[in-house]
Amino acid sequence: MNVTVIGSASAVSPEERALRDLYMEHGPALYSYVLRMLGGDTHRTEDILQETLLRCWNKQALTDSEGMAVRPWMFRVARNLVIDAHRTRMARPMEIAGNSWLSDMCAEVDDIEQMLSSIVVQDALRSLTPAHREALRATIFEDRTTQQAAEALGVPQGTVKSRVYYALRSLKSALEDNGVR
Repeated sequence: MNVTVIGSASAVSPEERALRDLYMEHGPALYSYVLRMLGGDTHRTEDILQETLLRCWNKQALTDSEGMAVRPWMFRVARNLVIDAHRTRMARPMEIAGNSWLSDMCAEVDDIEQMLSSIVVQDALRSLTPAHREALRATIFEDRTTQQAAEALGVPQGTVKSRVYYALRSLKSALEDNGVR
């Protein structure tokens, strides 16, 4: 099976050779121009370049015959394709990745999980002694140092440290009893 790619070195027809010559002559400059317009997106740049050459092929404007300047025409077509693509993206709703529905569902599950976890933690906190709950509130929940908590509670700093230690130990035990690991 003999396959000839349009614009390849083995192109047979004059149109195919003309397209290859057109690409060789104007392709690098057109690529650089479109790449700058698209902010460095090489994939979209290649698509625009290919579409520009395809339109040139369809129009049969492969040579400068009939007084038509091909290079400015190609740059204008490429520019218009970039503008059209931008306008299309602006008119359509924002595209989302294919895995976003999964993260959206996980967010809903996370909300439920967070609510259930907070209920379990509240039950575990209720099982602590009032002194231990007060020490945890004054340090962890109110984001204070042990010195600041000691001053707020009116007890020595060492007492706050030991109450927090034993409160966390009791809290861990209560959570394990409720199946939290």
